[in-house]
Amino acid sequence: MAVATSASADDGYGDYRDRFEPLPYLPPIPASNSLTEEKVELGNMLFFEPRISSSGVISCATCHNPALGWTDRIPRATGHDGQIGERNTPTVLNSGFLESQFWDGREPDLEGQALGPIEADVEMAMDLDQALERLRDFPLYHEKFAEAYPDQDDPITADNLAHALASFQRTLNTPNSPFDRYLHGDLDALSEQEKRGMVAFVDNGCAACHSGPAFTDSNFHRIQVPGSTDVGRYEVTGEESDKYRFRTPTLRNVGVTYPYMNNGATETLEEAVAIMGTEMLGREFEEEKINDITAFLHTLTGEMPDFEVPALP
Repeated sequence: MAVATSASADDGYGDYRDRFEPLPYLPPIPASNSLTEEKVELGNMLFFEPRISSSGVISCATCHNPALGWTDRIPRATGHDGQIGERNTPTVLNSGFLESQFWDGREPDLEGQALGPIEADVEMAMDLDQALERLRDFPLYHEKFAEAYPDQDDPITADNLAHALASFQRTLNTPNSPFDRYLHGDLDALSEQEKRGMVAFVDNGCAACHSGPAFTDSNFHRIQVPGSTDVGRYEVTGEESDKYRFRTPTLRNVGVTYPYMNNGATETLEEAVAIMGTEMLGREFEEEKINDITAFLHTLTGEMPDFEVPALP
């Protein structure tokens, strides 16, 4: 198969291709949390560590399962003592590209997000000080925290726990999807149907909110999906105008991170496309257009991150 590598090569869709950005290999790295191999290795261990949960059996990876698109593929997350949360578990893939975290944007970055699930009663239900004490029981964690934070006398702290988890999550990116290859010049990386879907995605207004390399504007938009009474960002701000507003989810890897919407009640991507057309765009998409857009969205599934399930102490 011939591969077009020239930026000037054209398949008739250049005007549309130019409206998108390929996904970089790494997201922005904050000055307050430099990305080091030692932090990433420690964060990898902590991500899979169930002993920082009250029950000792729930880890970050329980809901963000690498085998399931780094989510759980159930409508709403199941946490401590079998409790069911209010919202669908977002994938952590490419989460470093987001400008806020959680469906309601209550944390600005991964560092702020990291400790919330540990302490949440419905998730890991663990007192943070007790979680740190559990880590201090293991000489290996003393060693790994010291390697990650060599200038500190007592590095097993909540801030360092959050920074290590955030560092690991910033490496969980999925570049080189078929669509990225297409944007980089491989014009045969997409089929004609997928290219039609790209056109429909732009022409019908989907790209207004699902923009940028992560296919999200990181803003909040009002939507009441079937079966949900969740008031969304209103819980954070108390502003009436924020009722039922949720952060625009990334569409990267959306083909493998089902079910959809904030309550996880939408089982298929086709159904999600139809709902978004009706609720957000005021359009009733015909079946052919739904199929074309869905085919395009599947091209956003990239290469899964290279990591190792750690051997825990």
